[in-house]
This record gives sequence, structure tokens and C-alpha cells, in this order.
Amino acid sequence: MAFFAMSRRHPLQPLSVTDLVLEHERLHEEIDQLQRALTSHAVIDQAIGAVVAFGRMPPEDAWLVLREVSQRTNTKVRTVAEHVLKFAQGGALPDTELEELKRALARRATHVPAGRS
Repeated sequence: MAFFAMSRRHPLQPLSVTDLVLEHERLHEEIDQLQRALTSHAVIDQAIGAVVAFGRMPPEDAWLVLREVSQRTNTKVRTVAEHVLKFAQGGALPDTELEELKRALARRATHVPAGRS
């Protein structure tokens, strides 16, 4: 029984074994990247929830807080999110991130619309 894999770019051209191996490797790398992104997104979403609770603010503002802390401490948002989650569970937050988190929360507290307290 013969099996033919066809090129996406040239549908009438069968792929060589080398092309199949390269495509297989490319697809596995893409899967790995997507899995890392999914994990990272989940961590960030959970940290947004923690900041919502800390700062009593909407999720959009909590995202801005995480982003500000990240930018001002030159730390990846995912790393800040991981630290915030540990902090929410009673762990320590690096001093620079803690100070920036306090500042960012204070800045957002001054932007609370009327009727929200």
C-alpha cells in the first residue's frame, strides 16, 4: 500500500521523506509553542484574578497593573504573574515587584469611577 503526502504550497507535488520529517518537526515545535502560550495565559489570567481581589478593580485594570509592574521592573509579565500568585497564597513577592505593585494599585485606585468604591 502506498501513502502520498501532498505539499500545501504545491498540491500536485508529493512530499519527500525529508520534507515530511521537516514538516513533522515544524508541527511539533508549533504544538510546543502553543502549549507554552496556553500555560502562560492561564497563569496570567489567575494573577489578574488575584489583582482584582487585591485592588478591588475590574479585570481590565488588573491587567494594566500587571503590565505596569512588568515594564517598571523589567520582568516578563508571566514571571510577575507567577510571583503575584505565590504572593496571593502567602508567599513573598520580590521587593521591587512589591513596591511597583503597591504603586500601580495606588495609581488605579485614583481612577475609580464615581459610584464604585
